[in-house]
Amino acid sequence: MQPNVDMTGKRVLITGASRGIGAESARIFAAAGAQVGLMSRSAAPVDALAAEIGEQALALPGDVASWADVSGAVEAMVRRFGGLDVLINNAGAMEPISHLATSDPEAWGHVIDINLKGVYYGMRAALPVMKSAGGGTIITVSSGAAHNPVEAWSHYCASKAGAAMLTASLDKEERASGIRAMGLSPGTVATQMQREIKASGINPVSQLDWSDHIPADWPARAMLWMCGPDADPLIGTELSLRDETLCQRIGLT
Repeated sequence: MQPNVDMTGKRVLITGASRGIGAESARIFAAAGAQVGLMSRSAAPVDALAAEIGEQALALPGDVASWADVSGAVEAMVRRFGGLDVLINNAGAMEPISHLATSDPEAWGHVIDINLKGVYYGMRAALPVMKSAGGGTIITVSSGAAHNPVEAWSHYCASKAGAAMLTASLDKEERASGIRAMGLSPGTVATQMQREIKASGINPVSQLDWSDHIPADWPARAMLWMCGPDADPLIGTELSLRDETLCQRIGLT
């Protein structure tokens, strides 16, 4: 069941849109009537997804670790669709999974660039556009790793913790400006990232069976619901799809 949220006339920018949660979000928001911008480092998959969705989709090849690329994507949304109502900070990286003592400093830092600085760049680029229009929604895909350490995930845990604090800071500073800032912790999702985790063989998450993971459309549908008025009491918080009551409320069963 899809949440009953009408996004007709709304402009939505989704990062990490080439696959997994991002691609499913693009389909679900478009089905709800939104015009969607699809940002990804991989051009071919977002070109194909935009072609699948049709006129209401815009492929935006670019790297969230680049301020120029992110600000350029927001500018392209304004040129094509006239504004920006929703930003979904979904792009994230996990590789290389490594213990701290043997981690590669450059690769470790690149994950911070994507998972933390990329979220900041999205917020920083979207805010002037949203505030001038009277408000908007910014959703950041979080993780249980933002709040609990996981072996060999120091880069991921640290970056997700930072992104969660960015979301809380955004809410504190901009709620009065009409900005609806929220996080979503989806739990483990059946995506390519879980294949990378499985292949590492490190920590209990890698031992989970594929059937333990939720489908990628669940967090996508949750984020659609978060854009509607039923989620207003939860502005400024991080929602978790491990919460069965919340899932029932959204219609995820």
